[in-house]
Amino acid sequence: MNVKVETLVLFGATGDLAHRMLFPSLYNLHEDGLLADTLTIVGSGRTRLDRAAFHTQVREALADHLPEDRLDAAALDGFLARIDYCAVDAGAGSGYDDLAALLGERMARPIGVYLSTPPSMFGAIAQGLAAAGIACAECRIAMEKPIGHDLASSRAVNEQVASAFAEDHVFRIDHYLGKETVQNLLALRFANMLFEPLWNAQAIDHVQITVAETVGLEGRVSYYDGVGALRDMVQNHMLQLLAIIAMEPPASVSATAVRDEKVKLLRSLRRMSAADVKAHSVKGQYASGAVDGVAVKGYADELGHASNTETFVALKAFIDNWRWKGVPFYLRTGKRMPKRQSEVLIQFKPVPHNIFARVGAAGRGGDLDANMMIINLQPEENIRVKVMAKQPGLDRDGVKLKEVTLDVSLSHSFAGERRRIAYERLLLDFIEGDQTLFVRRDEVEAQWEWIDAIRDAWDAVDLAPQAYTAGSWGPSSAIALIERDGASWHD
Repeated sequence: MNVKVETLVLFGATGDLAHRMLFPSLYNLHEDGLLADTLTIVGSGRTRLDRAAFHTQVREALADHLPEDRLDAAALDGFLARIDYCAVDAGAGSGYDDLAALLGERMARPIGVYLSTPPSMFGAIAQGLAAAGIACAECRIAMEKPIGHDLASSRAVNEQVASAFAEDHVFRIDHYLGKETVQNLLALRFANMLFEPLWNAQAIDHVQITVAETVGLEGRVSYYDGVGALRDMVQNHMLQLLAIIAMEPPASVSATAVRDEKVKLLRSLRRMSAADVKAHSVKGQYASGAVDGVAVKGYADELGHASNTETFVALKAFIDNWRWKGVPFYLRTGKRMPKRQSEVLIQFKPVPHNIFARVGAAGRGGDLDANMMIINLQPEENIRVKVMAKQPGLDRDGVKLKEVTLDVSLSHSFAGERRRIAYERLLLDFIEGDQTLFVRRDEVEAQWEWIDAIRDAWDAVDLAPQAYTAGSWGPSSAIALIERDGASWHD
């Protein structure tokens, strides 16, 4: 699909995500000359606003969320000139005819509809657009995660959307896929002979994926309770990261080739049984404590009542294929952690024989640490490889080795490049019709199948969340999960 949309309709345009990410991203694309002059942006929300009032909102959002040096008066005026507004109450099913009237003759040309709304509204909005004639053959729709809360509800949402939009016109968003470092994983693996031959069970001991947050509920009470960390973070962000790290080489970087390999990988994840979850999973819920020196309440205190919802989860997963036979993948995510951190660690196996070891009364010298690769996604984006090097000296008592870090993040080579918001790439790809960094329906369903099996197993053994102090790295059992195998979490 290479047809560009000429009108971008943004549902949820008065909401937090639109103000923090979407409009700043669209403004940056506009200022950099990456949006066609003919592209019109139509904001939509339940609130009735005239065009001028909505422009004021957008102007204030850009001032709040962009660096001052990015805001140019002429560029801002030009950007606002692209923007119109139409109130649509998606819940009540009203306003679609007004939107169609505003679009007018533009409905004969490609339209892109971006849903920054609660997931429960996705199907209703898609069908409302179809009823108003806004879902044309060249029109497309983008949806923020999550798509449903389990496999059955995901299929129901996808069926509703599919009744209005063909699958190759549906763009399911996981903003992690827009991060530069995630995309760099493809280049790291498949553009360098140095790494790909070692990317398998013969050379890799284990893989760790950590997504840690310092925040608690932060106004998401109605959404988060009953959802929990497994469905909120593991089902989408973490499984997408795992798929990119572990998938087989695609034939090309086309959307179909990349997503085919991700689906194959996700379907190779070993399902957890009731017996497995006791040994290979940990549920946690934060109690009162301190984060960054500030006292914070426990989850139940924030919520106002006791709850069985997990705010932390650690998993030991296996991929049943030739490449990853026997290699554990440790996944860990939680709220109220000591620091905000998203990273992937690739732990390589030690060399088969240490030629630098010294035997005898003098003891051992030249101790070796196994190589590791650390891929940081946030708060900073970089890729580092830890290798052994010789310490300078005359070596009269034997060769002394030291672990040193090679930075392969390319941050120095591209020091003059502006670090873009992940949504800039995703919005531009959506406008231009490139689905490579978006999630296909069969991917979503494969993810839910694995997650649902874990939740069913939790229910079967009545696994309750263990309390952990806010500001810690989760329950002690999460440490035991990995240390039983002779490894440690990389904190």
